[in-house]
Amino acid sequence: MLPQNKLNKGNQACTIREALEKDAPALIEYNNRISMETDFLTFGSGEFELSENEEIEFLRKCRMAENSIYLVASTDGELIGTLIFEGGKRSRTRHTGELSMSVSKKFQRKGVGSLLVDSLLEWAKNGKIIRKINLRVRIDNLRAFDLYLRKGFQIEGTIKREILFKDKFYDNYWMGLKI
Repeated sequence: MLPQNKLNKGNQACTIREALEKDAPALIEYNNRISMETDFLTFGSGEFELSENEEIEFLRKCRMAENSIYLVASTDGELIGTLIFEGGKRSRTRHTGELSMSVSKKFQRKGVGSLLVDSLLEWAKNGKIIRKINLRVRIDNLRAFDLYLRKGFQIEGTIKREILFKDKFYDNYWMGLKI
């Protein structure tokens, strides 16, 4: 996937591209930063525990797999969002996979998440392997939930008590989109 330059809602240039092994240090810094910005991630501050070598290996595996992709969004050289799609490992599940995404707090509500999802959908449709994209979203993460609905995802179920944060349980919606 070639880098794509797009404009976000604020008419600010945003580049969407595949993550490269050389991005590992910036991705680790980004994940540590966003873990302090939101409670909607599955990890909190100090819980992103991949070493640089482990992150490099993960990036390499994504780039080698025909049914996985790791996208980054940047503006003015700053990493502002990521989207990871991991396809199934076996022949019976390689047509499907799960997406996870995050956007830096100061760039939320500017269309970055929408650009990332659009790039994933374009990649999936052009690749002719992926036929189903799944995701989990906390039911109280209304902005993300609304984005996924606008992109055509449907609720396929509710996962009760999947997240425990500050002694409170949260449910996730299981959502899917057929390609």
